[in-house]
Amino acid sequence: MSTTLIIIIVAVLIGFFLVSLYNKLVAYKNNRENAFADIDVQLKQRHDLIPQLVSSVKGYMDHESGVLTRVTEARSKAINATSIDGKIAAEQELGAALQGLQIQVEAYPDLKASSNFLQLQNEISDVENKLAAARRYFNSATREFNVAVQSFPSNLIAGMFGFHTEKMFDVGEVERERLDKAPDIKF
Repeated sequence: MSTTLIIIIVAVLIGFFLVSLYNKLVAYKNNRENAFADIDVQLKQRHDLIPQLVSSVKGYMDHESGVLTRVTEARSKAINATSIDGKIAAEQELGAALQGLQIQVEAYPDLKASSNFLQLQNEISDVENKLAAARRYFNSATREFNVAVQSFPSNLIAGMFGFHTEKMFDVGEVERERLDKAPDIKF
């Protein structure tokens, strides 16, 4: 075999290898975006339930309208967010606002006994559970993508074509602080 033929064969093999790495990165990126689309579906359901929840709570909590305003404003920000990172930040804020609402609801036993409120609470709980599962899948897809972007030799291809590590969908700072605190147990 001539040296030229060997060089051509090696160049073609390297080319196939590089194309394979690039295609793997594209597949991981698309998988991450698809995972976020699943989250979007759950977020839409969550956003649709919030006005109903706010309406059912309003009659009981007229004097605590600040909590309801915060939930409504956070929902609006979440609906209007356009980028994945923007949606993650807005949803963290909405989650914190909903948590604040749940804390306020504890002070209203009549509200907690309302069948309409209980049904909404169950629906929101169901959506939150589905959302948690979708977030886990999204974070798994993001982790796979980030590992591929950071691992050698695919990191060379990632750098050349503008792939970079992406943000996970975490609980956010406010929720993290709440989760890090020991629970209050009251009898």
